[in-house]
Amino acid sequence: MLTDTDRRWCENVTVTFRNTGGTAARSGTVSFATHVIGALGIDWGTFTSSQPLPAPIAAGTARTHTYTVCVESWRVPLGMRVDTQRVSATWQ
Repeated sequence: MLTDTDRRWCENVTVTFRNTGGTAARSGTVSFATHVIGALGIDWGTFTSSQPLPAPIAAGTARTHTYTVCVESWRVPLGMRVDTQRVSATWQ
């Protein structure tokens, strides 16, 4: 789920992580692909960022976590917005 913040260059991204494996996920990284979208809907660029996985996640369970994902403010002029379109995770 995506929600706006009070800064046009940031948004809150809520992700549910499901560990379907047989052991706990003890660490990992969540990567975000955030697009800068112009007033007419044109995609001006994609920026990636990463944050730590909310570990540990026990085997067979799920955990929901909300991240604030931002790009540099100067990359999002007035009238533009950000849109995180892809989230991926790697864990151990």
